[in-house]
Amino acid sequence: MDLRLVALLLFCHCRHGWTVKTLCSCKCLPFEFIGVGPKGLSCLLLHRMILGDSEFLSATTSPPSLTMESEKASSEEEPDGICASSLKSKKATGHGILKLGLELMEKLKTGPEQPNIIISPLSISLALSQLALGAENQTKDLLLHHLHAEVPVCYHKAFRSLLLQLQQSTPQIATRMYTAPGFEPKLEFVQDSQQMYNSKPEVFPGVEEVNEWVKKATNGHVTDLLTNVPPELVLMLINAVHYKGEWQTSFDPRHTASDLFYVDNKHIVNVEMMVEPKYPLRLFIHNELDAQVARLPFKDQMSLLIVLPMAGQVNVSDIAEKFNMSDVYSQLQRERSMQVRLPKFKMEYSQELQEVLTSIGLGELFTAPNLSGISDSPLQVTSVQHKTSMEINEKGAEAAAATSVSVSRSNPIFSVNQPFFFALMDDETLAPIFLGVINNPNPDGATRSKGSGKSDKLGLPRALDKPHVRTFEHPPK
Repeated sequence: MDLRLVALLLFCHCRHGWTVKTLCSCKCLPFEFIGVGPKGLSCLLLHRMILGDSEFLSATTSPPSLTMESEKASSEEEPDGICASSLKSKKATGHGILKLGLELMEKLKTGPEQPNIIISPLSISLALSQLALGAENQTKDLLLHHLHAEVPVCYHKAFRSLLLQLQQSTPQIATRMYTAPGFEPKLEFVQDSQQMYNSKPEVFPGVEEVNEWVKKATNGHVTDLLTNVPPELVLMLINAVHYKGEWQTSFDPRHTASDLFYVDNKHIVNVEMMVEPKYPLRLFIHNELDAQVARLPFKDQMSLLIVLPMAGQVNVSDIAEKFNMSDVYSQLQRERSMQVRLPKFKMEYSQELQEVLTSIGLGELFTAPNLSGISDSPLQVTSVQHKTSMEINEKGAEAAAATSVSVSRSNPIFSVNQPFFFALMDDETLAPIFLGVINNPNPDGATRSKGSGKSDKLGLPRALDKPHVRTFEHPPK
């Protein structure tokens, strides 16, 4: 699994007499966007996050990594203090990230152009957390409330502790802060940013240099990020998070073949379906959601959770209301050998998040926030751009032990051949790195109407062990 994310936050600095004559024009291949400040404002701050290959640290030594100072920072925490790091506090922070992610997922809409949704609640939370360091009074309280800070006074230490915990497995995190010549953020903001998120200021070197950093940080996947920047730019924050996972049980590519995916009750599309005849799967039926929940682990204490509705489309509101991650993990203890069928796909998702953030109650960021912790001059968020890309394929660190076993329908089957919800989770802290809804794994493929009277050649999960579990022999309705 290969995961990359790009998100940008644009801030503006208001000065009397300024007019919007220059646009913040940026390019993130393969899409372009332009962020324009409200009337009378001009762009000052651009915040960018990238999620990509885990080879990032070996590919470049330029971006500072949180792990560089992790041991020193960890030793500075008071073990018996009110903000002492603990697994409980990390899980509480992870739960807050999940809640924010699901709130955003509820508001995001799909359509013909973007039938799927893929976001990184970790990266969005990290961006808002860094912003909260410079927020004051009502704006600070608002941000911490929507970040679901359990103990507000300890929130940043808890978040930082979680980031360090995540970096003990595959995800890598690095940050940078660029300032325009002559602009100096407040010392306390700089110190807090460096202490909590290892982000310290450097003078903005120019478009080419920043693009080169981005290119290295994404291992060459994103080039020419910036085409130009406005002359009024004062601050640019860049955050890079990388993850590339290897299946604990890999899929034999010789079993991958074209198969059908039921987009809805009327349309189907051909996808490349990965098949593993005897996969040690952890699965249970979530009765409240009327869905199957399965866990496919990676080798680094990360897992891909899949929520597959028994019938109908994915209802994110139901998941947000009824999905308790601790309970889910407690019911995913026992493995059983099953035939697993999972679509192979590679896709990108991009979205302007201003409207969505406003709809959940963060509209103040785009009107009149108090960011006086960064600068005494008024700052304002004008645009939030979020982009992700995700790839799922057969690759695993080890060859499948059952490569010679023929595919047989005599085993119970878990077939992901209809819309599903997924969460890329850290198994220890239960923090979500990615969330998504996949309605069509092959959005570029030609969808067609289901033929009447045709029987299904695929298998949804059959009866497991318990008599109340449903058996599926026909296409999902």
